[in-house]
Amino acid sequence: MKKFGFLLLLFVFMWAVPGYGHAASSGTQIYLDDQQLSVPSGAKAQVIGGSTMVPLRVISENLGYDVTWKQQARTITIEKDSTSIRMIIGSKTATVNESDISLDASPLLRSDYALVPLRFIGEQMGLDVKWDSSSKSVKLYTRNSGSGNGEFTPPKSGNNSTGTGSVTAPANNADSGVTQVQGVSFSQNRLTITTASAVKPKAFTMTGPDRVVVDLPATAFADNFGDQQKLDSNLNGSLDIENEADVSGVRYALFQKEPSTVRVVIDLKHAMNYTAYNDGSNHVIVDLASKDSVNTTPDATLPDGSQPDDTQTSPVNSNGKKIVVIDAGHGAKDSGAVGASRKNYEKTFNLAMALKVESILKQNPNIEVVLTRSDDTFLELKQRVKVAENLKANVFVSIHANSSGSSASNGTETYYQRSASKAFADVMHKYFAPATGLTDRGIRYGNFHVIRETTMPAVLLEVGYLSNPKEEATLFDGDFQNRVAQGIADGITAYLGVK
Repeated sequence: MKKFGFLLLLFVFMWAVPGYGHAASSGTQIYLDDQQLSVPSGAKAQVIGGSTMVPLRVISENLGYDVTWKQQARTITIEKDSTSIRMIIGSKTATVNESDISLDASPLLRSDYALVPLRFIGEQMGLDVKWDSSSKSVKLYTRNSGSGNGEFTPPKSGNNSTGTGSVTAPANNADSGVTQVQGVSFSQNRLTITTASAVKPKAFTMTGPDRVVVDLPATAFADNFGDQQKLDSNLNGSLDIENEADVSGVRYALFQKEPSTVRVVIDLKHAMNYTAYNDGSNHVIVDLASKDSVNTTPDATLPDGSQPDDTQTSPVNSNGKKIVVIDAGHGAKDSGAVGASRKNYEKTFNLAMALKVESILKQNPNIEVVLTRSDDTFLELKQRVKVAENLKANVFVSIHANSSGSSASNGTETYYQRSASKAFADVMHKYFAPATGLTDRGIRYGNFHVIRETTMPAVLLEVGYLSNPKEEATLFDGDFQNRVAQGIADGITAYLGVK
């Protein structure tokens, strides 16, 4: 039945690129895993407004789908096994298993046929395609057949020469001077792009709608990029963005082939400031900030040209104790990063660590410790800040686990945003990083909301990478958590001088 499922794609490939329909009418043969197939002649694909459309009847007859047409609602529902696809005539939005997906063209009616976009149907399957010019045949292979080379070079219209029918990635190796883009991720108003070597980004803003555009000169997607993240045959993809107050989407594509340039676009809900830089370890970082906020950098100076005061402050509460706020990042509907195993969530790790640090600090009679959350609860970022501000806390520590598009990324980081937090970051990292036993990625500037909007010394700790299978297992090891929690607590007490 699965091979019948591929038959639609075999048929419509004749119409997927200019000139291919001509080749088909000249007796093109089609093979699936080296077996010649018979294509029904009663259905006809059409190119309408630049989009290739295929009759729905082909789907119902050859894919084994149950197709339901509701005349009054002009709705088509296609179901098979656990897949449900719903399309509306005239609408460019389809629903696949309750998730909305944008279409290149809206479904339409032609005579007795409902026509649907080829690209939308094709992206639901995967085939390796080869054009054999000597036999004028299309040879397609299922990915597990062991045949085919994954390349598709269709004939040009009216002759047997070859041409390009889909986007072809440029040479992607050190010799070509093109750097691999290995992963793209977004969290807490920070875009992280992982590359094989250092890349200097070119960033700018655009309006109508508001967006931040990041171009990466001399780059191309790594060969295995599509195995880990969304990337279609035209080298376009996007991230799933949820629960972000300022960002509606993140998309990426091979913007141009000469010179090869990958472009990443952050779609904003409103205009924002940004900072784009390479962090020195093959990561391009773009930090977003509200238009009315004042961004500082690791080398910030005050308006009068003087350096900010890095001396630690030590406010105390009414009973003389130092106040420490521990923030377990994410929570409830906001899971944070998902582990490489797909079984572990960042929110769970963060809470476990926060509870362990709290337990240790409670043993110090000179410290009052408060958690922003002590269970699986969702808090807005501004609520977390408010907890610390209302308490007039001495210090604020936010605990997180990192993630990257590359499973090779690893190590521990300490982030600060305001220059007044730098001294705290230095002390925290001195105790925290060695306790992890992981690669020390250093102290970094980070434009995270909770350490930007707080007014007391504040740091955000990235303990390790959940996207790295080895580190994921380590992060959820009880002995490791106890050791790191002690390191965090030691850093806090050392900074506050209450050992």
